[in-house]
Amino acid sequence: MGRLTRAELQERNRAKVLAAARDEFSEHGFRDAKIDSIAERAELTRGAVYSNFPGKRALYFAVLADLAERASERALAESSEPGRTAREALGALARSWVARLPLATDEKHGSGRLGVDLIPEVLADERMRRPFAQLMRLDAILLGLAMERLSPPKTPDGRLVRVAETALTTLYGASQMAAAAPGFIEPFNVVSACERLADLDLGDRWPPPPIVPQARPADDPWSPPPAVDLIRGEAARLTGDGVVVVLGTHRLSAAEEAVRGAPPGATVTAVLVTGAPGELVPLARLTIADLCVGLRQAFPRWAWPRLQLVCDESGALAAAAGVPAVSDATETAVRIESGRIVTRADGYGACHAAASATSSGGSAPADMSRVWRRT
Repeated sequence: MGRLTRAELQERNRAKVLAAARDEFSEHGFRDAKIDSIAERAELTRGAVYSNFPGKRALYFAVLADLAERASERALAESSEPGRTAREALGALARSWVARLPLATDEKHGSGRLGVDLIPEVLADERMRRPFAQLMRLDAILLGLAMERLSPPKTPDGRLVRVAETALTTLYGASQMAAAAPGFIEPFNVVSACERLADLDLGDRWPPPPIVPQARPADDPWSPPPAVDLIRGEAARLTGDGVVVVLGTHRLSAAEEAVRGAPPGATVTAVLVTGAPGELVPLARLTIADLCVGLRQAFPRWAWPRLQLVCDESGALAAAAGVPAVSDATETAVRIESGRIVTRADGYGACHAAASATSSGGSAPADMSRVWRRT
């Protein structure tokens, strides 16, 4: 067997660290887990652990993200009976969620309780809260868009994102109560409550952004690197015509502006970037994968949201879109036609500006920019 390349060795060591950390967190919990013990389990040095992960919390998020993504992959392979209406699908998603909650009979630590420290760790650091809030809003947008495809709102500007927010609040609350008060949660009641949420009229209407910058004509090459669509678990379609938006973790909810503003049939891709990839990338992967487990089981594939979602840890895809430096406040959007970038917009409102721009690069008329094109 030949010598491993540097990249192969790094990947092998990363996998060993993740496996060792999963065992350490399972046995001792996040608080009492030790980096030295993880290094010893992995048969590596402490420095080798830190060369792959900036700290224990980043490693914890990565372990949870890895487990969630594996569950999401299994959901793709498993046969299931998706919902035919928003009510049925929301109930199926809730059943998938509560089936993963820790049980009263589970050990204090152990694989069933690996995720109990996630929310406390987010709360412990103010730098985590805003990105996590935006990730939750993104999850609500994805879930709301999927529900709308099964049960279209009654008005042209209606949407179901607020219902999705309420459902996610219920499910995350159930997770926290299952951890804090084992045996308190009655799963059937949680599922029943989520089903009934689909019938609520919360007065949810789509409000276009109050500030929309002028979209600028462009004529730049578009040569994106390969990437994975986190929603579908497959290679993202990046070479065709469509809208690509590059969003930092403080601006993720702007992805909805691109979806609502893009013309029918256009491919919309949201590229997630951050100035702190060590911790925020695994947190993003975890939050999205947790939703996708249920989304893939509860909704038929044709009802999945008309949005591709890519996590751009290296910044290579952002650079291809003409964004060489990224931060958590980044918001840039480009329109792709015939393999070239033909329109560009930057700053707050850029997603709406580029998505609703005419093919010549100008912004759509004011009245048309407020028309919601149902997908």
